[in-house]
Amino acid sequence: MKSKSYSTKTLKAALCLTLAAIASTAQAGADKFVAGPAIPEFGQIAKVDSMMPIPKDMKFKVAFDMSKAADVGKTNRQLESLARFINMHVAAGVKETDIELAMVVHGGGISDLADDVFYAKQHSGAVNANRALVKALVDHGVKFYICGQSAAYFDLTNASLLPGVDMALSAMTAHAILVQQGYSENPF
Repeated sequence: MKSKSYSTKTLKAALCLTLAAIASTAQAGADKFVAGPAIPEFGQIAKVDSMMPIPKDMKFKVAFDMSKAADVGKTNRQLESLARFINMHVAAGVKETDIELAMVVHGGGISDLADDVFYAKQHSGAVNANRALVKALVDHGVKFYICGQSAAYFDLTNASLLPGVDMALSAMTAHAILVQQGYSENPF
């Protein structure tokens, strides 16, 4: 009976040590993310020993899709992903001029690309925490397209869009046009 109790205590101790090691590893991993070279204030990146080399003449044309707004007071993680994409590829040696990104936004996500007046109406008077991020992305050539059907539903007009954000007939239309222009669609 004593050996069984000792075994249970040993297993519990081993489990606790394992969980502590996993938790500390997860925290250590987050510490590896640093500011990127192109947009240092957004889209932190980690150095990776990649086994999939990027061809020297690689040109990226990638369209992303966003349908959900960020929590009030926070930047949208999907917008951060655009900055991360630019930062990690520039850090890996891709010329920024060889990176063309587009974001198609629909549904509730449209408020994250609207001015503070519209945003406040949708979010109990709050200011849009995404303004600086969107400006930085536009300054780095990212194209933004708002779904006109979602905009009509939420009463968002062109005048309320952040600078550099354009209205499309619909998200479906924007994606179809971007594919015809040679953009691949990022599934994340």
